[in-house]
Amino acid sequence: MMKLRTSSIALMIASASSALSVQRAAADSADESSWGTWQFTAGLGAMARPLFPGSDRTRYLALPLFSVSYGRFFFGDAPGSGSGGGLGVNLYRDSHWRLGTSISGDFVAPRKESDDPRLHGLGDIGRTARASLFAAYTLDWATLRTNVSSDVAGHGEGTLVAVELEGRYHPTESLTLSAGPGLTWASGQYMRTFFGVSAAQSAASGLQPFEAGGGVDAIRFSLGSNYRLTTAWDLGARASLSRLRADAADSPITEARNQNTYAVFAEYHF
Repeated sequence: MMKLRTSSIALMIASASSALSVQRAAADSADESSWGTWQFTAGLGAMARPLFPGSDRTRYLALPLFSVSYGRFFFGDAPGSGSGGGLGVNLYRDSHWRLGTSISGDFVAPRKESDDPRLHGLGDIGRTARASLFAAYTLDWATLRTNVSSDVAGHGEGTLVAVELEGRYHPTESLTLSAGPGLTWASGQYMRTFFGVSAAQSAASGLQPFEAGGGVDAIRFSLGSNYRLTTAWDLGARASLSRLRADAADSPITEARNQNTYAVFAEYHF
C-alpha cells in the first residue's frame, strides 16, 4: 500500500492489514510457484493522526490504497512485512521469515510552518525519499517486525528504527484481532530536524534553543481488527497509542506527549 511517513505512522497502514496478510503470505511461501503470479490490492482508508510530530491537534486524511506484487518484487507493501511501503524486493521469505528492502516517499509533508502558529520561524520539513531494510519473523500467533529506514534524499530527516511485536487471535474464521507493543529509535539527525530548535530558529520563532539527541523517541501499543468479508474483500481498523519520550517529549515544539493514530480501511484483493 502507499504509506505516510512520520516516526509513529510509518507502519500504521502496513500493520492494519498485516494480520490477514501474514496468513496469505505464509500460505504462498509454502508454494514457491506462487511467487510467479501477479497479486493486486486496491481500497480506501481513512486516518486520524497528529497534525505534526508533537502536535496536540488532529489531521484527518482519506487514503487511496493500492499494492501490486509479482514474484519477489512489490509496489506498495510486502504483505505482513511492515516494510513501510514503496518499491521493493523480498530478498528471502519462507513460512516464518521475511527479509527485504524498499524505497519509499512521503505521502504528505511531515510538517509545515503554516500548520500551527507555534511553528512560525522553524521552517518547513519537506517530503523526502527513504530507503528501508525490513525483517519479520512469524511463529504461530505472534510476529516480530523491524524496519530500518534512512533519508536518502539529503533532507536531514535521519534514520528511524521501528520494532513491533504483534499477537493475533481468531475468535471466528473470518475475524482476526491483533495487539502488541512497539517502539521507535530515532537518530540525532532526525531528532534535530523534528524536535530541535537551533539558535537561528529560536531567534525567528521565540522558542527556547533546544538540542535534541538520538534515542528511543516513542513507545506505543497497537490494536487492530480485520474482518474477511468475502474471499476478496477485507475490512479493518487500527489504533496506535503512542507516547513521546526523552528529548521528543521535552522539546519546546511538543504540545502533547500522547500521539495517537487511528485508521479504518476496506481492501479488495484480485
